[in-house]
Amino acid sequence: MKFDLPRAAAVLVLIVAVGAGGLIGANMMPLRTTLMMVVPSMLVFGALAFAIGVKHGEFRAGHA
Repeated sequence: MKFDLPRAAAVLVLIVAVGAGGLIGANMMPLRTTLMMVVPSMLVFGALAFAIGVKHGEFRAGHA
C-alpha cells in the first residue's frame, strides 16, 4: 500500500478520532476538556511525529 500525503493525513485523523472517542466514551474527563485540550495536543503530537518519521525515512532511503 502506497502512502501519499492525503492518505497518511486521513490515517492520522482516524487514529486521533478513535483515541478521542475512547476518552469520551470512558468519561474520564469533561467533554469540554477533551475537545479543547486533549484532541488538539494529540493532533499536534501526531503531526510532529509524522514529520520526523518522514524525514527519518528520507534519510534512511538516501543512505542505505
